Amino acid sequence: MSEYYVTPRKRRINKTNQHHFEVVIFNTILDMQIQEFGDRFSEVGTDLIENMATLSPCDSFSSFDKAKLLKLNKIYKNDFNDSERAQLNGQIDIYYHSLLHDEKIFNLKGIADLSCLLVETGKHLSFPWVHRLLKLTLVLPVAIATVEQCFSVIKFLKTDLRNRIDNDFINCALICSVEKEALDNVKTENIITRFRKMKERRGKL
Repeated sequence: MSEYYVTPRKRRINKTNQHHFEVVIFNTILDMQIQEFGDRFSEVGTDLIENMATLSPCDSFSSFDKAKLLKLNKIYKNDFNDSERAQLNGQIDIYYHSLLHDEKIFNLKGIADLSCLLVETGKHLSFPWVHRLLKLTLVLPVAIATVEQCFSVIKFLKTDLRNRIDNDFINCALICSVEKEALDNVKTENIITRFRKMKERRGKL
């Protein structure tokens, strides 16, 4: 790696192989991935994911950051009142130090396992506000994925030809496209019966 790099055209440049692979290739690809990550996810979504990661028990809470947890708590304005936020501020330190040396967390693989462990050991009663924050963060990835899925479906549904269709019709079409699994359980006969009861029609369904 310390030798000079030779180009595909057999030309030697004043850069070592290590410099070529680390700076020219690795850093360039890393910058492209970071840029793509920024294009795909909003700043708010990125902050949510970073703050959520501080709850992870992996590597003995190596990602723990109290400031980020309090910042995450402020995002859920309707789920915590001022009194609960003040209690959470003091509860986080006790929660962290009580679990840091607990042998049961060594084999945990994520936030979901941590939440189950708190319930099994009864510690969710000792740290109710931390446990509530855990439950909210467990719902977060699903909520983000659902929103992204809805926007993807809208791009296919709301074409130029359908741009003038009433919003109620578009909403119904969107629900049918997103909730396909739920619609699979609905019988065709029930749909026909519902349409018949709505009003009289010239043709027979």
